Amino acid sequence: MSNLQEKIEQELKHAREVCSTDGSNAAECATAWDIVEELQAEAAHQRVSHPQQNSLEKYCADNPDAAECRLYED
Repeated sequence: MSNLQEKIEQELKHAREVCSTDGSNAAECATAWDIVEELQAEAAHQRVSHPQQNSLEKYCADNPDAAECRLYED
């Protein structure tokens, strides 16, 4: 994920440079911002696809037989 974040930051910098050089109405400016938006969308998709586990979930994944991780059915 950090690699993707680095890529987003690089493309943000590039988009700002292109738009300041060519103007905000230039096709290159729009293309650069489209790339940034696509990368940000991918990052958001990855966050949703791989939700973070809390500390108990991590512990139970490593120690499924622990008393704290027991599941009871009614």
